[in-house]
Amino acid sequence: MKLYVMRHGPAEDDSPTGRDADRALTPTGRDRVRHVARALLEGGEAPFIVLSSPLVRALQTAEIVASITGLDRRVADEKKARASGGTGAVEVRREMAPGGDTLGLVGELARAGRKRVMVVGHEPDLSLLVSRLIGRLPSEGMLKAMVVGVKLTPTAPEVQGSGFTSKSRFVLDPKTLAWQRD
Repeated sequence: MKLYVMRHGPAEDDSPTGRDADRALTPTGRDRVRHVARALLEGGEAPFIVLSSPLVRALQTAEIVASITGLDRRVADEKKARASGGTGAVEVRREMAPGGDTLGLVGELARAGRKRVMVVGHEPDLSLLVSRLIGRLPSEGMLKAMVVGVKLTPTAPEVQGSGFTSKSRFVLDPKTLAWQRD
């Protein structure tokens, strides 16, 4: 499984409701996510499945990626996308909310044979996930709108008892759109 781990884009400091969960992307944040999504598409790394935290800033990030990459059209047109479990829509998963079981979710998806899955969430959970999967973090940490590509293979030896091996594929810097390939 190709896994794309993406942190939400830059968000407002406070929401009108005062609740953290309601903080939306800033206009600059939406632009950054659009640029990253275009880079993924142009680089042949567009996901077939997009799973998001229920928090507004992550869901907005996931929806922009789905829109820019033409997720609904690609899933309808590509047999491989449908066969991998793609629905063409962003799926909200509580495991991607702060404090959720991101590693458990990723293991479930890998064992189910999913392909090209993007998970969109928050810090510090994503840094912990990436660190557990590939043993290190990008040198600058998980920047807002950064994407880390990981290859998961459901074979032994196991990673943290999860039933798959994993290795880093790339890091896409959201500020420069530079690819660091492994």
